Parts: sequence; C-alpha cells; structure tokens
Amino acid sequence: MPNIQSLSILIPTYNDQCVSLVDALRRQSETAGIAYEILVADDGSTDLSIVEDNSRINQWEHCRYIVRTQNSGRAAIRNFLAQQAQYDYLLFIDSDMTITSSDFISRYLAVTDAEVINGGVSIDGDPDALKGCLRYLYEKAEEPHHTAACRQQSPYQHLHTANLFIHRSLMLAHPFDERFRHYGYEDVLLGKTLRQHHIPIMHIHNPVSFSIFESNSQFMLKTEEGLQTLHQFRNDLRGYSRLLTLVSGIHIPLILSLIRLWHRLFGKAERRNLCSSHPSLLVFKLYRLGYFLRLSS
Repeated sequence: MPNIQSLSILIPTYNDQCVSLVDALRRQSETAGIAYEILVADDGSTDLSIVEDNSRINQWEHCRYIVRTQNSGRAAIRNFLAQQAQYDYLLFIDSDMTITSSDFISRYLAVTDAEVINGGVSIDGDPDALKGCLRYLYEKAEEPHHTAACRQQSPYQHLHTANLFIHRSLMLAHPFDERFRHYGYEDVLLGKTLRQHHIPIMHIHNPVSFSIFESNSQFMLKTEEGLQTLHQFRNDLRGYSRLLTLVSGIHIPLILSLIRLWHRLFGKAERRNLCSSHPSLLVFKLYRLGYFLRLSS
C-alpha cells in the first residue's frame, strides 16, 4: 500500500442519527492532512426527524448526506457508496458506531502492506445499567473471540463492514452480493469471495465502539431476520458460520427432531425470557438453534 493521501469514508445508515460520528471522522481527517470525503447514504429511513437531523451533515465541507427514498438493502447501499466514492481507498463504518480513539484515522493511514484491513469493534457501556440488555450481554460474551489476534487466525470468516478499510478497485471488482437485502451475512460472503480470489485480509486493533443497543424485543426480531438470511444462503455460507457448522455436525436425525420438538414446545417461553429484563444467554443459544432448525423442517 503506498503512502495514502486521500480517503473516502462511507457510512450507510437507516434510522440512525450519525452527525456526531461524521463530525469525529471529519475532524480526524482534517488533522491527518489528507484529501477526504465522507459520504452518508440513507437507505430509505422511515424516521423523518432523524433524516432532518442528519441533513446537517451537508453543512460541512467534504461531507455529503445522500437520501434515498427506497430501501435497497444492506448490500446494495454499500455498493452504491463505493460507486459514488472519488478516492482510491474506502473506509466503511456502520452508522451506529462511535469513534473513541483520537488516532483512529491515522492508524489506518500508517498501515503500508495491506489493501483490505479490518479494525474490529469494542463493546462499551455501563455493565450495571446494561445487565438486562440481551444485545450487550451477547456482544460482550463474544468480545474475547474478536481480538485482532483471534480474527487473524481465521481472517476471511471475521470480515465485518462495521469497520472495514479496502481499496476501491477491489470493492468494485468484488462487490457485495445484492441478493442480501435483509439483516446479516453480506459481509461474511464478501470474506468468502476475497478468499476465493486469494486477496489477503489484515486484522488490526483499531476498533470503533459499539455502545448503542436496541431493546431486547428489537434485537430478537433482528436475530430472527438474520437466521432467515442464514438459512436462505446456507449453501453459500457453509464453513463461514458457527451455527451452520454446529448443525452440519449433528448426524443423528433423532437429535435434530428432538431439538425441533423442544423449540415447538418451549420456543415461545424462551422468547419471553429473551425479551424480558433478565435474559439468559444459554436460552438465547437454544432459541437460535431451534429457530434455525425449524426453518429447515
């Protein structure tokens, strides 16, 4: 990677207020002394107050807030941003993330030997205040598996668009699969595509902060949508999902039938627990497995 003098920062958003995120990124880009642009693409947000608030982004030089009235899906909106970008290097960041380090941009600019870099995500927040938040509990439990060292052991399985640096030519040559319109796994399939084309991925410790968590009921809807996506593209994603690996390792039909029966009998009770103020991560794992197997029945 040559010395980077320009950068396109790309933020897809849907019903997220991201003015503070853009402000932090533009300030760091100014400090770094590079040519930059920050493009925020709104993928058909339904909350018009958020759209109005985000429109303030257009007041800043080098920043553009693009409102699209029709929702095109998680893959298509990212491809759109890559096409709109004017510089050779792209930095994708999810709109619900926060920049907490003062050298976030400069850390990427300092890497000189990779064209695809994943910086990772840190899980932040008050543990006492969030002890009843299922999304926080789940992400915090998974956090030790997402260190740069762990991610680098299986680099293609751990590519995530929440914080992804990539050369524009690679992104245009290997775009996100636009069959992925709903929640989940469009970035996982991109990782598989890069592996098939022998394009290396470097994982570093340069995280964005995840500290805004949806309600338990909203997270359950998102989880179920993700499981539906996983089931729909299970053949494409085989080897890139721990849940798929677990299911494929169960070779006794009776066990699969018993798990489906358990979900049919107790799935509603499990879901009530997961939407309550005292959710159980063990119940969450059981529910996800049962829900996915129900889709296959």
